Formats: sequence, structure tokens, C-alpha cells
Amino acid sequence: MAKKVNEINAGSMADIAFLLLIFFLVTTTMDVDTGISRKLPPPPPKDQEDIKVKERNVLKVLVSKSDRLMVNNKPDDVSNLRYEVKEFLRNTDIHNPISPEDKPEKKKKSINLPLLGGEVWPSNGVISLKNDRGTSYDMYIQVQNELAAAIRELRDELTQQYFGMRFKQLTDNNKIKAIQKAIPIAISEAEPAEIGGN
Repeated sequence: MAKKVNEINAGSMADIAFLLLIFFLVTTTMDVDTGISRKLPPPPPKDQEDIKVKERNVLKVLVSKSDRLMVNNKPDDVSNLRYEVKEFLRNTDIHNPISPEDKPEKKKKSINLPLLGGEVWPSNGVISLKNDRGTSYDMYIQVQNELAAAIRELRDELTQQYFGMRFKQLTDNNKIKAIQKAIPIAISEAEPAEIGGN
């Protein structure tokens, strides 16, 4: 006669599995998708005229489908982009306020910012960014990061000069707005196109 096999009590196995599941859910880190933190401007009014920008005031940044970067129609590298953008947007008039008797004959508009020493001439520079439909997401993010970093560093320099701290550390809204007016974010991003062909 065959020996009877005792059944294993599996009632507590469900409890153990449930506890293990909770343990792994609590201790596991979840990858969070990161993106670009950017506040989009409001749509322009319907009756607004197109703004004409002089060619010399535009820095053309082009990224091809093979992730090659061109700045003002010359091949370039992402590692140089931040420096080039800073030099393009840098405006010595902002950093060295000019007294009324020393004002140069300029056609560009000055704005009165008492917190920055009076009348300043913000940069008229516009960065025109265009990429190919085949541009990799990684390259797109690298270019965006360099553009944002250049503007952030310029604002940090100006904030350090006038207020002795970094732009991010400012808490006074008037000071924040003064720095933002002196160094505006002027990035024009065109819709992706088939730049490099097939």
C-alpha cells in the first residue's frame, strides 16, 4: 500500500509573497522621465506685426539628421556652443552702464533699469535654432542644454556684479525682472525640417 503524502500548508506562502512584493516596491527606485523645463510664451495677438530682425543679430544654430552642428553655416561642436552663444549675446553696455553724456549714437532701444544703474541696452541678439527631423533626441537635448546654460551663466554674471549672488538665489521680484529684461531669452525654434535630404 502506498504511503500517504502530507499536504504542505500553503496558506502562509501568499502572505510571504505579498510582503516580498511590498518590500521590492518600496525599495526599488523608479526611473522618472526628464525633459526640458521651459515655459512657453503666450500666443501673440492676432493683430501683431511680424518683427523684423537684422541678419547680424541672428545666431543660426542648425543640427542635421546625422547630429552634426552648424553655427552660422560653419561646422561646430556642442562643446563650443555655450561660449559662442555667450559671446553673441554679451552686451558690454549692460555690464558697464554709460552715463548720459557718454551715450553712443545707437539705434537700438535702451530701457531704464534703476536696479542696474539706470539706462541699459539689452542685447538684440536672437538665437535661431533649427533641427532636422532625423536629429537624435540626445543631440537635441544637448543643444537645448547649452543654449539654456549660456543664458543662465550670463544672468549669473550680471546678478553677481550687481547683487553679489547667483540669479537663482534672487528672491526680490524686482531684481529678477530687471535681470530678465537686461538678458532676455531670445530663442526662435523653427519646426523640424528635412534639412539633410533622404
